Order: sequence, then structure tokens, then C-alpha cells
Amino acid sequence: AALITVAVLVAATVIWAFSDARATVSQTASPPLPFLDAPTTPPPTLGEVWRAPSPATQTVVATAQVVVTAENGAVLGRDPLSGQEKWRYQRDLPLCTVAPAFGQILAVYQRGDTCSEVTALDPATGKRGAQRNGDAEAGTRLLFDGVHLTTTGKTYLEGWRSDLVKTQEYGQVRAMIQPGKQPRTGCTFGSVAVAPNRVGVIERCPDDPGDRLSVFKPNPKDWDKPEVSASVVLNGSGARVVALGPDRVAAVLPDPARLAIYDGNGAPVSEQPLDLPASDLQGDPDGGVVPTTTVLSARCADGSATPLTFATTSTCPTGEPATTSPAVIYWWTGSRTIALASATTAPLWTMEDTLGPGTLFAGRLVVPTPAGLTVADPNTGKVLGRIPVDRRGYRGLVTLSSAGPVLVEQRGGTLVALR
Repeated sequence: AALITVAVLVAATVIWAFSDARATVSQTASPPLPFLDAPTTPPPTLGEVWRAPSPATQTVVATAQVVVTAENGAVLGRDPLSGQEKWRYQRDLPLCTVAPAFGQILAVYQRGDTCSEVTALDPATGKRGAQRNGDAEAGTRLLFDGVHLTTTGKTYLEGWRSDLVKTQEYGQVRAMIQPGKQPRTGCTFGSVAVAPNRVGVIERCPDDPGDRLSVFKPNPKDWDKPEVSASVVLNGSGARVVALGPDRVAAVLPDPARLAIYDGNGAPVSEQPLDLPASDLQGDPDGGVVPTTTVLSARCADGSATPLTFATTSTCPTGEPATTSPAVIYWWTGSRTIALASATTAPLWTMEDTLGPGTLFAGRLVVPTPAGLTVADPNTGKVLGRIPVDRRGYRGLVTLSSAGPVLVEQRGGTLVALR
């Protein structure tokens, strides 16, 4: 009996020593972080209130309750007002990326050569929710369309629903159950974009004379058999998929710069020249994702409407959630911000000399510029004001989001909160 007891204790110790639980830190917030009210008008000035390193977030990760930073395997939920750490989730694995989706914060960790370990975290407490193991590529980004999530990659894309169950796979499948289900083989991917229930991708296939633009569902009937609604070979190479509408998809091509728009079946609708410097369209975008911000129109039963983004929520006076639909897509080309109508993907207006696509803040569009922030009407682009911001010489891509009264900028691997 003594020998059996010792053996059990030794086995339990060994299992604990090498378990995921021992290599995980999960410190939750109590009480939960409160919702912060957003301002009704843009402030006349903004100053830095805190900053923190966040190399594992490629864009700002924030909700009305929390601002998230991530580095060295640790995902930290911070008080938006002070930057104080309120919750922490940490693994002994490198982080691939962190992004908001499904009302949660998704943390993706790398095991081996794939970004395979995914954990959903509650924004208010950091408490763990759904988890999954997948096959996303190293360097993946997470693209949330408001309904489904798509992982990016050079040869493989994967879709998830809100419980993180896989809904589709597209491209070079690692563990193929039945051959012949993918539409093409041997292709690489240049860029990816999403819209509700639609995924667009630029493919480069060995038998095509130019880049191929394909659109498919993130939730086909059979998860291992893509349902492609449109696929067309473009008249050129070096294309980027920019935006998708309910029955439109837009891609930008270089030499000369032009925006090509196709309908839901892949038939050409229009092509118009763009006044862009050649450097804006050199190579594929970082992470295979063109920097954009999608603004939604939230409508209540009484007919009232307000703009918002996927990262925010809107509740009607009755307490019921608002019905949302895409309204405008703001696209950063690399030197300027172009507004596209989400229904037609056609350009509406252009703001030159910008550092990012911008975001909604206090009911206005706020766009980063070298001098600070330009405040504009989100529908017309009319400039309503300018707010100086000292970025200490930083001139790269700036992505924006907000948490209540705090405007947050991602500058490279650093997150900066402004108020």
C-alpha cells in the first residue's frame, strides 16, 4: 500500500510539473471592470495619460471596459483610465496575436510552427472561456466580421464561430480527410478581407496569368469543402483585396494604381484610377491585411440610428441590442485614408497625408496624421477640427480605438492612451 501511495504521488508530481496548468497564470479581476461612457463631443485637446509595450497586438485591442496589451506570452487587461493592470493571462508560449471578437478577447499562442492554442478571455475579468487548438499559420491575424472569425495566412485560412468551433478551412490543409475538396492547389495568398458572412482573398496560383480574386463563405455546409461564390483572374499582379460589400468586392492593383470592383458573381462592375504613390502598393500588406476600419449603422425599432464599430456595442432605449449593418469602410493606403461605401465599395472621399484609417470617437471620425489627429464628419469627410498630438518622432502606421473617454493609439509595438 505504501509503495502504491508513493507511486501515485510521484506520478501526480510529474504530471503537474509538465502540465499546461503549471505553465499558465490566470489572475482575474474582482470586481469586474465597469463600462465607461464615451464622450458626446470630441475634446479640444488630448494628452498622453499612460503607455505600455504591446508587440503582440497589431492593432488596438480595447472595449468600453478594458484596454489590452500583450507581450512575452502575457495578455494584460488594463484600466483604460490609468493603465493599471487589472487581470492577467499568461502562458509559457510565444504569443501570435490578440484580438477582440464575439464580445471576448482572443489570445492565440504558438506551438511548434503553427498558431494553434486559442483562449477566449472575458474583457471585464480576464476569466477564461472557450478554448481550441487549430492550425493557423505563424504570423496569423484574426479578422472578425461581426459574425464569424477568419485567420489569415500565406497558404491556409481557417474560420471559427463564437464557441471557437471550426467552420471552414481554405487552402493547403494540413490533415486532409478527403482530397479534391479544395477549389485549387498550390496557391499562395497575398491579402485577405472580410465582411459579414463573406471572405475575400487574393490568390496566386501557378496556372493563372495574373492574381486571382476569390470570395467564399466563412461557414459552408461542410467545413472542409469551401463554398466559393466568385473567383476571377485579375488583369495584373500585386493586387490587394480592400473591401467587401453585400454584393461587391474591391481590389486595388498597381502600375497604374486603380480600384477594380466586381459583383457577387465575379463580373467586373467598374475600374477607376487612383492617385497613389507607387510605394503605397509595393508588396503585400503586413500580415496579409489592408488597414481598414468598418463603421456600422446601428438602428433601433423607433428608427433612431447611430454609427459604431465592431469593437463597440449599441443598446436601444428599450434595452434591446441595436440592429447593425456596415455603412462605411475607411481604408489606409499607406499615405492617405479613402472612405468606401460598404454597399458598393465605391470611393466616397479621400483625406491625404494620414497615418492610419481612423476610428469613431464621440460620434466623429478621428484620423491620425503626422501633426496629430484630424476630426471629420464620418459621412462626408469634412474636416471639423484638429487636435495636436506629440508622437515623439514616430511616423509609422497608427491604429486607433477607444475605451470610454480614452482614445488609444497603437504605434508599432507600443500602446498609448490619450485623454
